[in-house]
Amino acid sequence: MRLPGILFLLLSGVLVGPGLGWLNPDALLGDLLFPLVSLAVAIILFEGSLTLRFADLRDLGRTVRNLVTLGAAISWGVTSVIVHYVVGFDIKVSLLFGAVVVVTGPAVIVPMLRTVRPNVNIAQVLRWEGIIIDPIGALLAVLAFNFYVSTEANEAVASILELFIRIAVVGSVLGVIAGIALGELLKRYFIPDFLRSPMTLLLVIVVFAMAENFEHESGLLAVTVLGITLANQKGVIVDDILHFKENHSVLLISGLFILLAARIDLTGLLNIGWDALIVLAGVMLVSRPIAVFASSIGSNLNFRERLLIAWIGPRGIVCAAVAAIFAIKLEALDAPGSTLFVPLAFLIIIGTVVIQSLTAKPIASLLGVRDPAPTGFLIYGGGRVARLLAGALAGENLRVMIADGNWFNLSQARMDGVETYFGNPASEHADRYLDLTGIGNLLCITGRSNLDVLASLYFKDLTPNTYELPTATENRSDKHKITTRLRGDHLFSSQTNYEALLSWLDDGAEVRAKPLTEEFTFENYVETYRNRYIALFVVDNSGRLRVVTDQADVVPEPGCKIISLVKPE
Repeated sequence: MRLPGILFLLLSGVLVGPGLGWLNPDALLGDLLFPLVSLAVAIILFEGSLTLRFADLRDLGRTVRNLVTLGAAISWGVTSVIVHYVVGFDIKVSLLFGAVVVVTGPAVIVPMLRTVRPNVNIAQVLRWEGIIIDPIGALLAVLAFNFYVSTEANEAVASILELFIRIAVVGSVLGVIAGIALGELLKRYFIPDFLRSPMTLLLVIVVFAMAENFEHESGLLAVTVLGITLANQKGVIVDDILHFKENHSVLLISGLFILLAARIDLTGLLNIGWDALIVLAGVMLVSRPIAVFASSIGSNLNFRERLLIAWIGPRGIVCAAVAAIFAIKLEALDAPGSTLFVPLAFLIIIGTVVIQSLTAKPIASLLGVRDPAPTGFLIYGGGRVARLLAGALAGENLRVMIADGNWFNLSQARMDGVETYFGNPASEHADRYLDLTGIGNLLCITGRSNLDVLASLYFKDLTPNTYELPTATENRSDKHKITTRLRGDHLFSSQTNYEALLSWLDDGAEVRAKPLTEEFTFENYVETYRNRYIALFVVDNSGRLRVVTDQADVVPEPGCKIISLVKPE
């Protein structure tokens, strides 16, 4: 449906919880509910922080720093004022509520970025902000709650500053020490490969628990610092750990959103009335834009990029979890407005997720800050077969790039007007300089199976689709074949290989595109060309190009266009 899955998770939670009454999280999990929520949030934050590399920030570091400090403070203050005057919360409860809804969070930002596809500047700022702001928001909420308790008990407010320092020191020190220690263990191969991911997960849980034991609410900060420290150590490869954590995060995010949405009190939400919608509008249209534009003064972001960043600020799982935890604490103190705390927070979560999920993509298109759709092709190999396919794809107005270490091949491709990259696309240089904007497909056509397999394996997580054209020498017993689990999809038919296509080119074969109609169907096409064609690509009725593989029979419908390599009669 081309919408973030979080939207449907929230709706599902509301449906099975307060809607139908099938799920009662408090009865199901009892006292374990919020410890499990806190631990799950810690794992999600760690997974997100593993993707944060300082090298990616380049000129955007100051903007991110400002967003999670100055921007967070502005958002906190403005939101608190809005809630105080619109809903009528006590100023101290309003400060706590403002701190809770400061956070955005990777659980909602990352899926939205996949759908919206903003340019790299916007994506990096939003990703960094979403991950770093979560523990900061939780910390602000702790300070606001302690401010409420201290003033109610006429205690010294100076103790709040001491608490802030303790949380920051405990979380940062534990996170850095654990990150450096784990990095050294991984670099020196003291942990077997098959235990790298489980041991890392165990350490995340241990660090979170230790930090919480030393200083309550410092755990989220500790695991975030742990992930950033680990991701930015030289010589530490965390790709396998990241994949392991991503799989867990999908499960945890799904479960958490359904569980917490099932706890929403719809009656309390309705009791707030139109005031709740005014608060939502204030958060989206006043608080967020002021924070973003103030934080990006003097940055390299242009006005349109700032505008989209100001619009995308959905609240996520940390907001939901922290709101639920502090609402219980406020209720225990008989604080005024405590019963409306969670419903109002969830209205902001649902409102920002729903509205921004539905509108961010068209707004990004209108502003011209979206990356192209990943329909382009990177072709590894610059020989005759690769150049032939590149020409066919370029004729369909797709971005095509040929990568090869053979300068003669690339010079021929350049004379054909094809974009090129001189070198191995799986090299460190390519990591830094190969522009994959709009690239969603990899065709490995080097004529050397070892290079093709390496590239396919490397790019499986960088491009949605990887394909290979095997060589004739691979037609041997299973003992000598490379497992298909490590390879891309077999290009074209199961009998097609690199040498066969070269032979067809020697025989004068050329690429032909033929539209199919009600009068000239695919059956007519097969009858006309019989054994003189190899189907390469099919352009469907919506204009989308699909690569033909050996996995499925191609039966294009009328209105499609079939692109084939055809021998002369």
